[in-house]
Amino acid sequence: MSTNIELLEKTLPVAPLKIVAMESCRELGQKVNDYIVSFRQNTINEVSESSLYVNYKSNNYLVDCECPRFGTGEAKGVLRETIRGTDLFIMTDVCNYSLTYTVSGHLNHMSPDDHYQDLKRIISAATGKAHRINVIMPFLYESRQHKRTKRESLDCALALEELTAMGVSNIITFDAHDPRVQNAIPLSGFDSFSPSYQFMKAIFRAVPDLIPDKDHLMIISPDEGAMHRAVYLSNILGVDMGMFYKRRDYSVIIDGKNPIVAHEFLGDDVKGKDVIIIDDMISSGGSMLDVARQVKERNAGRVFVCTTFGLFTDGFDKFDDYYDKGYINKVITTNLTYLPPELYQKPYFVPADMSKFLALIIDSLNHDITIGTVMNPTDKIHTLLEKRARGEEI
Repeated sequence: MSTNIELLEKTLPVAPLKIVAMESCRELGQKVNDYIVSFRQNTINEVSESSLYVNYKSNNYLVDCECPRFGTGEAKGVLRETIRGTDLFIMTDVCNYSLTYTVSGHLNHMSPDDHYQDLKRIISAATGKAHRINVIMPFLYESRQHKRTKRESLDCALALEELTAMGVSNIITFDAHDPRVQNAIPLSGFDSFSPSYQFMKAIFRAVPDLIPDKDHLMIISPDEGAMHRAVYLSNILGVDMGMFYKRRDYSVIIDGKNPIVAHEFLGDDVKGKDVIIIDDMISSGGSMLDVARQVKERNAGRVFVCTTFGLFTDGFDKFDDYYDKGYINKVITTNLTYLPPELYQKPYFVPADMSKFLALIIDSLNHDITIGTVMNPTDKIHTLLEKRARGEEI
């Protein structure tokens, strides 16, 4: 991180910074804004009078905007201040189902399609005026529909192509379900970040007696798709890993997918070891909880679930039940997507705050400096482990 901060102090921004935090992620956008304000108050003090740094320091980089709706449910994007010549970052959370609007008097909850359409409205309002447009979409829209099986739509690739055709230069996301979807836009900027460091920081703070070595800890991948995350984390921590794979019934389709018949385990004995199960998302949570139950039945110690996106589409009842039964001890998830207020009251919930990380990404891109050190959390995790070994506060 220090490398990037040194570079930030020595380079000019591409253009004055402005951030649009869509209504779906106003709270996260405010936190990101506050961090950037703090970063810039502590740098470039001696040259801040230069005209090159006009608008560099500000108490607010957030743009006043909204997407009001007509009685029919149609909407429009409105920018209430100028963004001409700015480096514009638009943040949106397509999974925020808490927002509502009315259609001919009927209440509708906003779907990912609605959020994506509002994003395009704001881009449309800014196109031709901003110096550069960047989209920060932590949960990549339609990322689970990233490949074609028989006669299916390729929604994620179409969305990426549409955004770049509208003038978007960079798309920033987190834990893309399959990062190869960026092949749809090979000439445009696309970065998928991982919250591995924030997970470990949150776990170490919430579980001070966790011992990250081969004898006491194991990383588990709940399926084949999450293997690369588990392999990375197990290598960094120097611990063993295991993997479950899903046996599905391909002769049946329920709710658009083939049902899972069983989870089979590949790996060393988990007996007596604490276990970290890591994946990109909890949707309903069924398969993740089944994996947690199975490792407990194999006499594992404590079970910690790490997931970038906690969607909890079927509510918390099953999680509450599994916590009461001792199958799970902690669920660590980021604040990149909407989390219901009731989740914060759960004894097993541990939030991993991503706002400082996002602020550093935005500030680095605004200065057009390398984000290699930001993308790679290896050094930061090593520093975290060293601090922990010395008994310092994390």
